[in-house]
Amino acid sequence: MKLDSPGSRALSRQECRELLSTAGIGRIVFTDRALPAVQPVAFCLDGADIVIRVMAGSKLATAASGTVVAFEADEFDVATRTGWSVTVVGHARAVYAPEEILRLEGLPLAPWSPGGRDYFITIRTEQISGLRVRHEDPLG
Repeated sequence: MKLDSPGSRALSRQECRELLSTAGIGRIVFTDRALPAVQPVAFCLDGADIVIRVMAGSKLATAASGTVVAFEADEFDVATRTGWSVTVVGHARAVYAPEEILRLEGLPLAPWSPGGRDYFITIRTEQISGLRVRHEDPLG
């Protein structure tokens, strides 16, 4: 594996997917009124797609459907200065088909904040990249 910078290593597509499947919480980056916006969301994977559940009519539901978005999940241990980060870029789409909604409702996707979440958005993984970080102590 190639090194991206000292103490870090680029991850393969497979490693990125495996790590994403362990996270549960990530951040979606979308455009809101011509400005970048970031929102934490609960998510799960459906094959290679990322699935989030939001409130219908919310800023995220309105802005993210039918657009290109970025999605990032990570895990870091401050004490050991180790961790990983995975970024996905792809088209987001709202799910309207009743049979697909029924199937997605069966996924292990629990909201992490209060309020109803009755609207599914999927993000197609068109680009995926990741990085594993390990602190290298120069003193040994």
